[in-house]
Amino acid sequence: QVRLVESGGGSVQSGGSLRVSCAASRYTYCMGWFRQAPGKDREGVAAIDSDGSAVYTDSVKGRFTVSRDNAKNTIHLQMDSLKPDDTAMYYCAADGATSGMGGCLTEEFEYDYWGQGTRVTVSS
Repeated sequence: QVRLVESGGGSVQSGGSLRVSCAASRYTYCMGWFRQAPGKDREGVAAIDSDGSAVYTDSVKGRFTVSRDNAKNTIHLQMDSLKPDDTAMYYCAADGATSGMGGCLTEEFEYDYWGQGTRVTVSS
């Protein structure tokens, strides 16, 4: 089992920045961020493996940065140049693997554990 606890988020105006964090109860090879906007399906935002290799969905490339602190089993998502379209509930996810290679994906099927979500609201 992996327990995930998100923190951060909140409200900001367009162009602003926010950071969300996620603490896992133990090591897990892949960790990722997903988001779900009102009335839309959940989508993958970013993922990072334990070596620090990260991938991003196209809409956030150059604006969002995912980082990882393996000593604390924590990942962060720094969100800059936020847009109203970034408004969503942001969920942390973990694959639960105790080892791995080849990197991670921003696909739901790869993740078995999910946090409760933290809300991000960007106003125009």
